[in-house]
Amino acid sequence: MNDQYSVLYPTYQWFVPSQFNIAQACVHRWAENPQEGRRIAIYHENEVGQREVWTYSRLSETTNKLSHGLVKMGVQPGARVAVIMDQRPEAVAACMAVFSVGAIAVPLPALIGSDGLAARLRDADARVAIVDATAAPALLDAQLQCPALAQIIALGFDHEAIIPWRTLLARQPADFKVAATKSDAAALLLYTGGTAGAPKGVLLAHGSLIGSLPGFVAAQNWFPQKGDVFWSPIEWSRAAGFMNALLPSLYFGQSLVGTLGDFSTTRCLEVMERYRVTNAFLFPTIIKLIMHDLPAPRDRYQLALRAIMTTGESLDAGVFEWCRKALGVTPNEVFGQTEMNAVIGNSHKKWPAKPGSIGRPYPGHQVAVLDSHGKPCAVGTVGEIALNRYDIHRHPDPALFLGYWRNEAATQGKFSKDWCLTGDLASVDEDGYFWYAGRSDDIFKSSGHRIGPGEIEDCLLGHSAVSSAAVVPKPDNSRGALVKAYVVLRNSAKGLNTQDLQKELQEHVRTHLASYQTPREIEFVDSLPLTNTGNIRRHILRAREQQRSGAVDGSRK
Repeated sequence: MNDQYSVLYPTYQWFVPSQFNIAQACVHRWAENPQEGRRIAIYHENEVGQREVWTYSRLSETTNKLSHGLVKMGVQPGARVAVIMDQRPEAVAACMAVFSVGAIAVPLPALIGSDGLAARLRDADARVAIVDATAAPALLDAQLQCPALAQIIALGFDHEAIIPWRTLLARQPADFKVAATKSDAAALLLYTGGTAGAPKGVLLAHGSLIGSLPGFVAAQNWFPQKGDVFWSPIEWSRAAGFMNALLPSLYFGQSLVGTLGDFSTTRCLEVMERYRVTNAFLFPTIIKLIMHDLPAPRDRYQLALRAIMTTGESLDAGVFEWCRKALGVTPNEVFGQTEMNAVIGNSHKKWPAKPGSIGRPYPGHQVAVLDSHGKPCAVGTVGEIALNRYDIHRHPDPALFLGYWRNEAATQGKFSKDWCLTGDLASVDEDGYFWYAGRSDDIFKSSGHRIGPGEIEDCLLGHSAVSSAAVVPKPDNSRGALVKAYVVLRNSAKGLNTQDLQKELQEHVRTHLASYQTPREIEFVDSLPLTNTGNIRRHILRAREQQRSGAVDGSRK
């Protein structure tokens, strides 16, 4: 194919207006034109298959009514308002109403439980929360730990301590003057769910949406095109779903599918078939589940897919090739963080995708791999991925976060001069493609050798018996650490003798990698601890090995 990267990257120029409001850009501007307002913004399907459509006009009107309600409740610009709702149209209206009044939206997933909600609500100092029936019981429990949380608006849930959604919206005007926010004004407070440490509040500006667009457009094979319909099963309450699915789809005035209910591979394909989904955002774990459960999906489903964006972990060559053959789509892998969304990735229609690579820097972003002295690494040398505050034309990069919420020390610690450090390791090849090598805190030494878990995990995944794998250090007095692998087997391999299988997997790694990379111990488990974005939470497994080592050492004393 024709590689257009050398033209696209150096010629890209940011245009970030001085005033910009996400709600105006994503909802209200479409509703201002009657013809555009009749377009479908959201196709919605609940747990039992009931369906409805929300036009841009309906979404704008509901947003406006809720905006009036929030103002009457005393919500002012800069106030934090929590939105704890499933993937439903009202969740979109809630966030857009918060943006419309100039306040800061704090999307939170109900699945983190009452204690998790309470910790984040206290940190954000949220005084108002908007919830649905799923989240309401957990939030009421959390409210007992949050004295500042004075008002709760609930959809489909009655309780003496809450204000019903319908009651608040009743008799409110259907028009509202959106706050004239600056593009660098705070709009979103998103909490990280990272691979290590306590979650931190990441503060993003209204203009951060503009910063996400080059990566989104490229990863979705130049979105939008006529008739594009977008869907992702990833909850909009998560940073990944909010920034890589919800906001950009609405920004371009396209149709978005929202679904409620438990995920299954069958329903995933049914939804894509029913709504003629053209563009999807799927975690690698989801793609692998579909591959294992329905190896030939197009034999049963009429799919209209033209682009798949994926992030969270690298797709091995087998999964990459399966997507091309079974789904008819070359997946575009994307790398980013809550602090800097979608800054590296692929765009199959514009430049070739290399299986296993996380791609090249997207236009508008100056990204490098730095050594311990903050200098760019040589080709093929592993270093830390970093994003510069400025693009190659010395214009500020709008994708970069404003800072950690009320944590200046952590914000300063994220930077080395103009470089924002990710904590993720990679190397860059001679063509400018980045190859992920794991988290910096996942690297360990064994018998003097520097061990990166990613390469060993990818090797294990190349074995037909392995569904997923995680590699961590096991403390050892003589070697410092042993290479330990946690392995989840595919269903077809679960009846095999584990001792024989361990030897087979060790030999598999020894054949393909250096002998010192061979796991000395393999533990077979039913599942691995994962973040919301599908990343392996290796720090949990490392802590488990540390605890086991301490228990063993203690028993010897």
